[in-house]
Amino acid sequence: MSTTAFVALGTSLEPREETLASARQALLDLPCVTDLRASPVYETSPVGPAENPFLNQVVALEVDLDDPALLLRYLLAIEAVHGRTRSIHWGDRTLDLDLLFFGELVCDDPACVLPHPRLHERDFVLVPLHDLAPELVHPRLQRPVRDLLDELATPRTILRRV
Repeated sequence: MSTTAFVALGTSLEPREETLASARQALLDLPCVTDLRASPVYETSPVGPAENPFLNQVVALEVDLDDPALLLRYLLAIEAVHGRTRSIHWGDRTLDLDLLFFGELVCDDPACVLPHPRLHERDFVLVPLHDLAPELVHPRLQRPVRDLLDELATPRTILRRV
């Protein structure tokens, strides 16, 4: 059975473009992934203590998998291969992969909360997600992505489409 999972990709340390390309390829190479669609890439201003602009993107993965925790473990392994360390919360990073949605699953397990608990507050997630799936309905909020983006109250961090 195939499930559509949405994953946010972000990087603020050079070589940013190469890192995103490598991460997309690593996702496509996962044994459970049968297809990958990618949004455009956006350059965004940093949030929190990060100093460098980020490149952000969202991908839709078709996965032959029924366990989101396993997909999350794959994402963490890809981050590690790309040199990800977690020393400063919201700091600069080589690669960040966030599991946004796993089909329509709602999960409150602290190890794998779905949908991602803050995705609806972040334009750097909602803008590329909207590019891929504007009608996708957030299963907790029961609102389509296009409405979540329209209603976003926080300041926009998008600098430009790359």
